[in-house]
Amino acid sequence: MDQRYYTLAEGCPYPSASTSVQFRNNGGGGPGLLQDIQLIETLAHFARERIPERVVHAKAAGAFGEFTVTDDCSDITSASFLSKVDKKTPFLLRISTVGGEAGSADSSRDVHGWAMKLFTDEGNLDWVFNNTPVFFIRDPIKFPSLNRSHKRHPQTHLPDPNMFWDFHVGNPESFHELMHFFSDRGTPASLRHMNAYSGHTYKFTKEDGSFNYVKIQMKTSVKNLTKEESVNIAGENPDFLLQDLFEAIEKGDYPTWTVYVQVMSPEQAENYRWNIFDMTKVWPHKDFPLRRIGSITLDRNPLNYFTDIEQAAFSPSTMVPGFAPSADPVLQARLFSYPDAARYRLGVNYQQLPTNAPKAPVYCPFQRDGLMNFSNDYGADPNYVGSSLQPTKFYQDVKGVKASALSTFTEHEKWTGEVCTFQSHVTDEDFVQPAALWDVIGREAGHQQRFFGNVAIHLCQVKHPSLRQAVYDLFSRVNPDLGAGVKKETEALVSH
Repeated sequence: MDQRYYTLAEGCPYPSASTSVQFRNNGGGGPGLLQDIQLIETLAHFARERIPERVVHAKAAGAFGEFTVTDDCSDITSASFLSKVDKKTPFLLRISTVGGEAGSADSSRDVHGWAMKLFTDEGNLDWVFNNTPVFFIRDPIKFPSLNRSHKRHPQTHLPDPNMFWDFHVGNPESFHELMHFFSDRGTPASLRHMNAYSGHTYKFTKEDGSFNYVKIQMKTSVKNLTKEESVNIAGENPDFLLQDLFEAIEKGDYPTWTVYVQVMSPEQAENYRWNIFDMTKVWPHKDFPLRRIGSITLDRNPLNYFTDIEQAAFSPSTMVPGFAPSADPVLQARLFSYPDAARYRLGVNYQQLPTNAPKAPVYCPFQRDGLMNFSNDYGADPNYVGSSLQPTKFYQDVKGVKASALSTFTEHEKWTGEVCTFQSHVTDEDFVQPAALWDVIGREAGHQQRFFGNVAIHLCQVKHPSLRQAVYDLFSRVNPDLGAGVKKETEALVSH
């Protein structure tokens, strides 16, 4: 006989998980009783099992792994996790779609997010990247509108290509990212064969106050699906990418990436052709070649998806000494927006959840109390600044870090300009890099023709001919043949 027993959350045992307490009547079941705490707790908890879904990046796969330093970086950063060759740092990775809901097909055309939490010996460092090197916008006030236009129509509750293209025609700085979106990169064949890019400009800093601007890239062997393959897979197995990653790790086929940085000095930044804080632009490799710094390997699946992955919270504001933000306005907005979203979804003490908690010592007595605080709450230590009282046993000394290195922030870039209300204007310069990408796409046999079809199958659903023509005109600013090809394929579908 099975001697195991179950308990309530408070520890009190009960005899059976599959029976309830009822008022028995003539041999059959009857009304339940309020004294059946097991039943009440079971029903009450069930109605509260789900937490708010992420507004974007709702569907994701996740796994654990290890970052290994492969090359000396001491000349460009004092970050401890990069301090010596072969040093290893554990991390948690969440790879997501962006626009779709949690139950959507993960092979649908989309940008993919890359959220990576490194548990360094100086605290957590979050790299919240994408699988494309650029983004749709360069002004953060457009971020909610961008995502609304990619989601469901407020009346029909259906995806709406009219909304999608109307936004991008009105904000054509997005066409560089659209070139990536409608290329084969928009439908990766596997999360294991997909690159990741910081997109934003960051800083590598040193203890002496010097710094360089950097962009980060993680590279592997890239494999993509065609439009037809992605649609078929979405119908047959909407969780195909999640399953592929999980099963590969389970059988020991551990995915790996090589980590690179592009390095730019402040002096180079002042005179560079493009604004280095513009997220719609790349730094061409011929100007700033890739420099290898490390490698990452995924080698462990989550024990429980909800506790390890769904409750994970990532933010570009989570930084360590040696790594710092730049003046990129979209990045600056994300520094607030991501922790704010985590506080909404998970509560004010989301950093205490095991999946988010740092492995390094924490002493933060000014951030305490709040809903669901299950720490020691720093005992009797002063919760105000300027105290002359001695801290108690809860005090944690952050050993081995000099005070000069504690701040992640360097002096603000004085050369960037003056404070003003800024209106972003689109110029011919915004189409130079998309034109270069179109040439790169042309190096792969058939890719340009597939691009026409990828756009056409979506754009043909736009009802207004004038809006379709505006899209053709903007693609023609990238390349006349591109505009003509998209128009030909799209109008052929419209006429059918």
